[in-house]
Amino acid sequence: MPAEFTVQNLGITSLAERFGTPLYLYDGDRLTGRMDALRELLHPRLEIFYSLKANPNVSVCALLHAHGARAEVSSLTELLTARAAGVAARDIVFLGPGKSREELGACLRQGVYAVICESFQELAAIEELAGELGLTAPVALRVNPSFTVKGSGLTMGGKPRQFGIDEEQLLGSEPLGKGLAHVRLMGVQVYMGTRILSEEAVVLNTERILDLAERVAAHHGFPLETVDVGGGLGVAYFDGERDLDLARLAAGVNPVLDAFAEAHPDTRLIMELGRYLVAESGTYVVRVGYTKTSAGENFAVADGGTNHHMAAVGIGSFVKRNFPIELLNRPGTGATEPWNITGPLCTPNDTLGKKVPLPPLRTGDLLGVRRSGAYGPSASPVFFLSHGHPAEVLVHRGRAHLVRDADTPRDLLARQHLYDPASSAVRSPLDSLPTA
Repeated sequence: MPAEFTVQNLGITSLAERFGTPLYLYDGDRLTGRMDALRELLHPRLEIFYSLKANPNVSVCALLHAHGARAEVSSLTELLTARAAGVAARDIVFLGPGKSREELGACLRQGVYAVICESFQELAAIEELAGELGLTAPVALRVNPSFTVKGSGLTMGGKPRQFGIDEEQLLGSEPLGKGLAHVRLMGVQVYMGTRILSEEAVVLNTERILDLAERVAAHHGFPLETVDVGGGLGVAYFDGERDLDLARLAAGVNPVLDAFAEAHPDTRLIMELGRYLVAESGTYVVRVGYTKTSAGENFAVADGGTNHHMAAVGIGSFVKRNFPIELLNRPGTGATEPWNITGPLCTPNDTLGKKVPLPPLRTGDLLGVRRSGAYGPSASPVFFLSHGHPAEVLVHRGRAHLVRDADTPRDLLARQHLYDPASSAVRSPLDSLPTA
């Protein structure tokens, strides 16, 4: 048993001392290994588009892109992040139900591969804006299908949703291309759900999406330049779950893709993956500040909590189940006691883990919430109590790189403006900070 948790032979104690805690720590080998395995086993025509919503860190995106990932983005900042990470516009799709005019304009001017359209009204807005810019907008239709597939932790399609256009509406409408002078309909996207841990469910999803795409394209009379089959591949977090067997998944889905690719040799096939690419690589590291007992239960109060890791508090499918949590600086010690791991926030909901089996904890111990590379700080209330964003560190080729600074109090105050009611003047609050 090692003396302590390491990432590429770098010990957690020295990493925590160098970068401070709380800290998000990413193992670059796990990131690239997951991407390389997908490219090796899945059909060669299937392109992997990294969903930046899972982890928008520019260095994470750049490393995945260096190993073949394209990008799926849902905001202007995500678009610019992907471009900064080196992703070409032709390898970016933009989706989301509430795109702004500014975002649509950026997509058209930069020449992204496809804007994924989610409503008839949005299609009209794209047509109008493209006409004003003197451009032709490449648009793929997001379809909310009439079918659902079991096995998703969070269903995104097949029910009343803000996402996409209902299958019945699309197939019951007049061909859309007739009234569009500045939009080129060129593809179909369907996203069924997230955290799918059944290989058979992924295969069935893919079969049905490909069939639906053919029917939508035929009805509306546009060439099927691309089909985005969504993704939603899951990661096991909790007791009783198992990770997907990628070889088994490939054995089921590749023949489906092969048949479609043979019938559509010029169609670009896309799978969006976020959580599956990055979750396993990340560890949220916190330091125990205090230990106590209350009503017979053990509590370890750490310097970080759900302000950086909201998924751990119990949202969606995560209710009342703990992410894997480990004692990092003394991993060989037996887990003999149940501990409630809490953070610094003034709310009882700030609980990273409930009754987690751990060794006796003490002040200064380092705890790690494993499999935390997806939906961490960017999906959390990082500004609650003005604690700010934690540091993020990427370990690659045996070296640790700070890829995001932790917010300081000055950082958080710098974007505010202090109104002085006595003088009616507005100035920087930094001017009023004490010098000592």
